[in-house]
Amino acid sequence: MQKVLTAEQMREVDRLTTEKYGIPSILLMENAAHAVARVITEKLGGSVRGHDVVVLCGKGNNGGDGAALARYLWTQWCDVDIFLFGSLPETKGDARFNFEILQKLSQREPPFYPSMMLYENAAWGEDLSRAVANSSIIVDALFGTGLTRPLDNSFEDLFKAIDAMVPKKRVRPLLCSIDIPSGLNADSASDFEFCFRPDITVAITAPKPGNVLPPNSDRNGELFIGDIGTPFEMPLDTPSQLMLSGKVDLKGWLRESRFTNVSYKNKRGHTLLIAGSDSYSGAAVLCGNAAMRSGVGLVTIATPRSSKDSVASRVLPEVMVRGVAETENGAIAASAFAELQDLLKNADSVAIGSGISQDESTKKFVQKVIEMRRQPTIIDADALNLLSPFAGPPTNGESQNLLILTPHEGEFLRLLGTTDKNAIKNRVAAVRDFATKYQVILVLKGERVLIGEPGGKVVVNPTGNSGLGKAGNGDTLTGILAGFVAQAVKMNIDIFETVVAAVYIAGMAGDIAEKKYGKRVMTASDVRECLTEVFESVMQR
Repeated sequence: MQKVLTAEQMREVDRLTTEKYGIPSILLMENAAHAVARVITEKLGGSVRGHDVVVLCGKGNNGGDGAALARYLWTQWCDVDIFLFGSLPETKGDARFNFEILQKLSQREPPFYPSMMLYENAAWGEDLSRAVANSSIIVDALFGTGLTRPLDNSFEDLFKAIDAMVPKKRVRPLLCSIDIPSGLNADSASDFEFCFRPDITVAITAPKPGNVLPPNSDRNGELFIGDIGTPFEMPLDTPSQLMLSGKVDLKGWLRESRFTNVSYKNKRGHTLLIAGSDSYSGAAVLCGNAAMRSGVGLVTIATPRSSKDSVASRVLPEVMVRGVAETENGAIAASAFAELQDLLKNADSVAIGSGISQDESTKKFVQKVIEMRRQPTIIDADALNLLSPFAGPPTNGESQNLLILTPHEGEFLRLLGTTDKNAIKNRVAAVRDFATKYQVILVLKGERVLIGEPGGKVVVNPTGNSGLGKAGNGDTLTGILAGFVAQAVKMNIDIFETVVAAVYIAGMAGDIAEKKYGKRVMTASDVRECLTEVFESVMQR
């Protein structure tokens, strides 16, 4: 997990890097340029030679990064046009140093190749229009993290003109922003209407809230983090409790839970899924099949007796199915608790809620399971609604095992006991407050899943897409979570890190399903089957 830093925190990291370690700020700017160049080069297949580059620069340090990048790309045999929105005398410090180099290079006597031209006091006009029309790379280095107000009309017009021109080009250029797209507030999830729309954004040293929180996260394109040589402890020591999960977290978890020569089913954990009802047996099937694909040793589904045959006939044959007492409506009855004593005692994780329906007797059953739990327990779907509004986890004083709640936004509002959407307008704060108040792990589903833990840390999950917003994907996530948590219990792996890894892998499987089938066609079952490719791709790197 990587810390997400505000613009002010990032400035302090840069200042301390120079003050404490003696790393010159001009070197950090040079390293930033090289970090962005590496990403651009990788996206273009390993070489930028022969490309025509337009770099849009502001007068501050973000513009200085762009100036250094322009010089580096020029050394890689790119023709480069730099448009400074201001005059060279208005620039300062390291940015001024880099712009003065560009000025001297652009004043060489022609003919020369590759070409470099620096235009001062730039605006949308003939020179910039011609350069954009001929470009194969367009770099936004206008404002970076320093913008705290809406753009004026001239920049709105600039971005609109670029947006209108780019689709008409025979070959679409690569659009890149340095640190954050110009027009966005680095510290805000949603702020200003107009911004540069890049294909890729290279955040310097650490992501900023505007890089990772929706809806602005969608305006960043593909996000990369550029390492500029800042000592690793500097961001780590910064007091931020907002984090971004990454593939490295999943890879680390998979390494900890790897199969060995002595692995067998009882060493890999047993998860109990309490799921299904007369009307929703499919939810139990999806949950059970996903859990079985997670790497867990044993999976048992407890479902109403009238649903047992329906579930058993469709679930993977490796999944055990047990019928329990039910209500007249075909939902699990309170008396089923006595029938499940042995499983509740011996399971390493429990998940309850997928398709269980809402009945007063079922509510008593859910409350009893939570009260007497002896292991981490995932609460999802109907179980969440049966516990709403949430008053804290019932307990008999014997269990300190975590509850893991997985609501979507509507269910979260019900847990909070309100219909006012403003209560979760600041999703990060709402998740943090709930998780710390009730000492639970909260997985808030929706665009960019947020995961909060009792200590106040909130993790943003970057994987997944809107194709996951279909029936059954919540049940699939619950199964993956239950399977991962059971393995974590058996292998003494941190539960919060396990939840972060499970959410990441579920979203990653959804992204692969989108590429294979498309959002319109992909189903929850497709997502489950794509877990195989996720495991392979992560562990091969």
